[in-house]
Amino acid sequence: MEDKITVDYRENYPKWKDEYKSSYKILIPDMLPWHFAIIEQLLKMEGYDVEVLKNDTRVVIDEGLKHVHNDTCYPCLCVVGQYIDALKSGKYDPDHTAVLISQSGGGCRASNYVALIRKALHAEFPNVPVVSLNFSGLEKDSSFKIGLKLLLKLAYAIFYGDSIMWCYNQTKPYEKQEGATDKARADVMSIVLDAYKNGGYKKYKRINKAIISRFAEVERRDVKKVKVGIVGEIYVKYSYLGNNHLEDFLLSEDCEPVVPALMDFVLYCIVNNINDQRFYGRKGIFYTANKILYKILHGMQKKIIAQFKKEGTFEPIHDFEHLRACADKVLNQGVKMGEGWLIPAEMAALAETGTENIVCAQPFGCLPNHIAGKGAIRTLKNMYADENIVAVDYDPSATKVNQENRIKLMLATAREHLAAHSDK
Repeated sequence: MEDKITVDYRENYPKWKDEYKSSYKILIPDMLPWHFAIIEQLLKMEGYDVEVLKNDTRVVIDEGLKHVHNDTCYPCLCVVGQYIDALKSGKYDPDHTAVLISQSGGGCRASNYVALIRKALHAEFPNVPVVSLNFSGLEKDSSFKIGLKLLLKLAYAIFYGDSIMWCYNQTKPYEKQEGATDKARADVMSIVLDAYKNGGYKKYKRINKAIISRFAEVERRDVKKVKVGIVGEIYVKYSYLGNNHLEDFLLSEDCEPVVPALMDFVLYCIVNNINDQRFYGRKGIFYTANKILYKILHGMQKKIIAQFKKEGTFEPIHDFEHLRACADKVLNQGVKMGEGWLIPAEMAALAETGTENIVCAQPFGCLPNHIAGKGAIRTLKNMYADENIVAVDYDPSATKVNQENRIKLMLATAREHLAAHSDK
């Protein structure tokens, strides 16, 4: 019998094969709750048996600590912990289960998650393959194959997820009837998923108009509330596990959470490729393709913004070109490690659109984001006198109480500012 300890997981690991599609359950970490609610159903329509994990107890963090070195970034620890905890639950057959992780291919530890996950799985579930979703040519022997058609569907899903998230957060704090906003969310989810089932998912202007109109139907109270932006490293910015349900906490504090669009991160990655050509003189079809892709996606974003403006109920999502202009006031666009220049750009754009109170979510071990996020706060406060920013650390030893107390101190100042402006 082969001794598992002597097997080198870096050379001998289970590989994902396309023929596993019909017989394997694929587990996905709950990184993007708003968007994965759509993408999970979309992948099921494509014939994949996928499940977005919802386990988010302290046990998940403890499992991550057992299997990942504590110097590794917090998002990796959360992802590994979710996988191991789920597999230990007994709900899944380890011989017919795989785990999926995305890789940006940039200068971030996230591009090395696959090896770390394989090492963790090798210790307890050596037959579970790790599937890489990337567009950088990484992990060629275990990558998730995406054709152009599925890629387009995913892009539309991001736009729809952004609109639902954006409208929900601008409606929930003001609803007259409790639960009306959640009902609207369920209704628009049905609209989006029906469009995918019926082949009409490309009619994004019609679908986006329906999303805006349905949320606008919710009766609202005419009150002023503290608006709080959430920026930072992409995992703790969106993930309920990573940020201890930050959006829910802000709602419980009678605030309006403002979470920038995921498409901004997608466009950020594309623009960084375009900038490489400008900064370093690189040539080739790859850079031309990125310019074309950016033009298409940004053009769609501008049309969606126009819809928000025309309807008039909601503050429009940010135009990405405006974000780039905001970045140039603070940080050069060559600073692209992690979320790089996007973080100060979002903080500046939020301040310019009336969201002066900001939580900058900083996970342990994410050095680029500490530098581009926390490191830019003083400059931003000098630029925007009323900007009220708190950098909150998320790591295994940081308690939820301490994190929330830091945010409450920021909210105390925010409420003072709101009261002062209301008196004028």
